[in-house]
Amino acid sequence: LMHDPEVDRTTDGRGRVRDMTAEELAQLDAGNGEHVPTLTEVCRLVRGTCGLFVEIKEPGTEMEICAVLDREPVSPVWVVSHHSSVLETVAEILPGTSTGLIFSRQIPGATEYAVKKNIHALLPRFDITEQALVTAAHAKGILVVPWTLNGAGDWARAADMGVDGFAADDPCAAKAWMDEL
Repeated sequence: LMHDPEVDRTTDGRGRVRDMTAEELAQLDAGNGEHVPTLTEVCRLVRGTCGLFVEIKEPGTEMEICAVLDREPVSPVWVVSHHSSVLETVAEILPGTSTGLIFSRQIPGATEYAVKKNIHALLPRFDITEQALVTAAHAKGILVVPWTLNGAGDWARAADMGVDGFAADDPCAAKAWMDEL
């Protein structure tokens, strides 16, 4: 599993993830001797303790990811992507899996699109998240989970809008803030 397209920032390695084998990635040090985990390892680690949010960055990997999620079930599991075609494939292979569409610019009719495509959550970039989107999505039973919120001002604004969750660069600080509410 890797968030970035390159390993340079998060490991002692250099290069693009797509150019490396799983064995090569496993040899990298992600800090303090930690290795880069596989999806299988993460599923086994979290099973029974929490759910999992899996982001598929690029089309073409969804079949393999679905195979792992089928072999190593975690509940709840969400699969999210910028690519609606990926979400459609996931829904076909793993019916009942919750899906979310990530987007970084306004999508006119986003809620209607989500309903039509059976997408369960909208994940807008926080600076384009508006109350109208939250209200419309909630009216159709769709969750809104913006990204990336940093600091009490962002968290308070998101709470005021009634979002269902959010991504943060410092989740421990965000949780501490929420615990004080």
